[in-house]
Amino acid sequence: MSLLVVEDDTRVADFLLRGLRAEGYGVDHAENGQDGHDLALQVNYDLIILDLMLPGMHGLDVCQELRKAGVLTPIIMLTAMHTLEDRIEGLRLGADDYLPKPFAFDELLARIDAQLRRNRRFEHVQKIIEVGDLSLNLETLDFHRADELIDLTAKELAILELLMRSPGKVFSRERILSNVWGTNADPLTNIVDVYIGKLRKKIDADQKESYLKTIRGRGYKILAKEEGSARSM
Repeated sequence: MSLLVVEDDTRVADFLLRGLRAEGYGVDHAENGQDGHDLALQVNYDLIILDLMLPGMHGLDVCQELRKAGVLTPIIMLTAMHTLEDRIEGLRLGADDYLPKPFAFDELLARIDAQLRRNRRFEHVQKIIEVGDLSLNLETLDFHRADELIDLTAKELAILELLMRSPGKVFSRERILSNVWGTNADPLTNIVDVYIGKLRKKIDADQKESYLKTIRGRGYKILAKEEGSARSM
């Protein structure tokens, strides 16, 4: 996945670039609005993170001009301006999401995940996600392990989709909570652990291979096929 970060604040940009690259994203950086605008026209990015207050070309103008040019890449707008009017204006001009500064990095990751997932569904690029003998159909919402159809709730499906899209990648409890239940959910709840337990009983019980893995102190992941079989605890 390739992202474009348009941010003139050196400290914020460095924080974003290091964090996003550590998550496995390919990231380009533009320090002003005009360069960001030009890069977005030249490269087919999967998502753009766009600051509002930029030198050279205002973030709202960048967003508006890209939409006029037919660029449909999801845009998450960052701004220290918190008024409702600012948010409405950004969304009206074509932004897909809005995140006020300061923000938690896990929340930004959850917003990125949500936009990428939404964009893939819109384009019908990927209808079925497969990891080993796990298969999730995004259109019918049917989930299979091997030839067995397993009945899952909406939340269980949402968790599995998040994990299966990035097999082998560890997702923190906070990130799963934000992505599946929304950013207003109580971060102290153990609901993620409860649902992971339910999923294990449904997809890993009485199986030689276990896919759901707990990484102590970090979170959960779906084992990638090349990681081999290992019982989850």
